[in-house]
Order: sequence, then C-alpha cells, then structure tokens
Amino acid sequence: MFRALILSVFLATPALADFPQAVAEHILPGYANFALATQTLSDAAATTCEAETLRPAFQTAFDAWMGVQHLRFGPVEQGGLGLSIGFWPDPKGSGARAQAALLTADPAVLEPDNFAQQSIAARGLFALERLLYPAEPLPADPCALIRATTHDLARVAALINTAWTTDYAQTVLTAGEAGNSIYLTRPEVRQALFTQLVTSLEFTDDSRLGRPLGIFSKPRPERAEARASGRSLRNILLSLQAQRALVATLTPDAPQTMAAFDHAIHLAQTLDDPVLAGVADPESRLKVEILQQAIKALRETVLSELGPELDVGIGFNAADGD
Repeated sequence: MFRALILSVFLATPALADFPQAVAEHILPGYANFALATQTLSDAAATTCEAETLRPAFQTAFDAWMGVQHLRFGPVEQGGLGLSIGFWPDPKGSGARAQAALLTADPAVLEPDNFAQQSIAARGLFALERLLYPAEPLPADPCALIRATTHDLARVAALINTAWTTDYAQTVLTAGEAGNSIYLTRPEVRQALFTQLVTSLEFTDDSRLGRPLGIFSKPRPERAEARASGRSLRNILLSLQAQRALVATLTPDAPQTMAAFDHAIHLAQTLDDPVLAGVADPESRLKVEILQQAIKALRETVLSELGPELDVGIGFNAADGD
C-alpha cells in the first residue's frame, strides 16, 4: 500500500525532481541503510566484544548515519532520537563520565529498557567510539556496555526507519491535502528540506571545521569530530556527498549549487588529513581553511540559487527552524 502511494504521487505530478523523489530515492533508502548497518553491528557485538573485530561494522554504521544525519526533522527528532545516535560536540565530557559510571554500575542498568533511559551522551555512535577506540585503558570490561550500546543503536535506527515507512513518509507526500495538519502546503516540505540542508552546512562549517581550527594562535585539533576512529575528514566528505544527493532529488535546475558542492567535495577528497591534525601546522592549516571557505561559499550559493528554485524566500533564515 505504501509503495502504491509513492507511485501514485509520482504519476500525479510532472516528471520533475521534487520532494516525492527525495523521499523515495534519498530519505527512505538512507534510513533503511542505517537500520540495516546498525542491526549488523548489533549482531556482530552479540558474537564478540573484540574491538578490532567490531570496528569495520562500526565504521559502516557511522557511514550510514552520515547519509541521513542532515535530515533532522520528523521521527528522528521525536524524543531526542537523533541526539541519542550522534551526541556531538560534548565539550564538557559528560558522555565519558556517564559511561565510566555505567561500566561499574549494576548490570541491570544495561538491560534494554533501562539503557534506553540513560543519558543520551552515554549512548550512540560517539559513546561506542569511546569503547572501541579508547584513549586509555577502560576501568572495567566494556563487553556488556558495548552490547547494550549497539543494541540500543539498532533499536533507535529501527524505530526511525519504521516511523518513516509506516507513517511519516505519507505525511510528507500528502502535503497540502485535506487532513494533513503537519504540512499545509507542498512548499512547506521544500522549505523543511531546505532548512535541513542549510543547517547541516552551517554545522560542518562551525563545528566540524571551526572547532578544530580554533584560532590561528590556538588551534584545537583534539576537538575534531570522531577523531579517535579517524573519521573527522570522512564525516565532512560523506556529509557533503549526502547533501548533494538530496539536492539532486529536489531539482535538476541548480547548476551553481551543484558546482559548489562538487568543488567542496573535491577539496575534501584531496585533503590528506584524516583527523584534521594539520590545523596546527600553518601550511596544512591553510588547506583546511580553504575547505571551510568553500563550504561557506556553498552555503551562500544554496541560499541565493537553491532557495528561490525551491520556492523558499531568499531572506529565509535557516536557523529559524522548519
């Protein structure tokens, strides 16, 4: 029935890229892929807790998250599910402290229902990274906590995926129709997706690059995202690629935006600095700054070209939310 709904929407509209195509070709496959990757990771952890054995499945699950992490609306925002997957940045180290307590706590705390009530800072991909790539020896055997964390990740991913496929996709696809109290018009959906895109670009600029860059006299490479697992630059690249894929499903007529994406992606692909350690070296730092400048320019192009193309006013402030 749900597939029939998507088909009916496509047949009822011109054969142009628009949000129904974004739902069918980008959002639904992305969440399905993340659900599969996290379940595979959870299954692997049920067999072994050996960090080196689990790392490939962890990396695959993180890759899958980067394919949808820019979509912070709908089911992923219900009950803070998105934060329970990717709680970063954590400048006060609350996640590490909460995890240290869990490692020596009553094992009952790690039962699925109880673990789901624990701090979001102690759950998700960044929490699991601290267990699989520890900076120093852990205070206790992490096996039970690894299993609880991977199981919880798979549970949350499945919740989000199911919510999209059984309910929320229909809510999006029927925007403007009678009875739809979430999206009263079709342009509201485009505006919501536009918001996600611009906000995600801002996050990469301000946090993924801005935090490790710090200031010239005081670079902070230790603040790079997913540094322990060597994913700092990879997260930037995958995020840009996923955002470009979203734009491609929304409109075929944004050449400047696509060219700006391609430029930023090329810079990320050719930057040989996996954890952005080069921010502490003047010559290497310049290359990171050039990437940041390209992303700033990309955001401006998105605002000036893509906004009007999607019928979103150029004065729209993405920080205002959707």
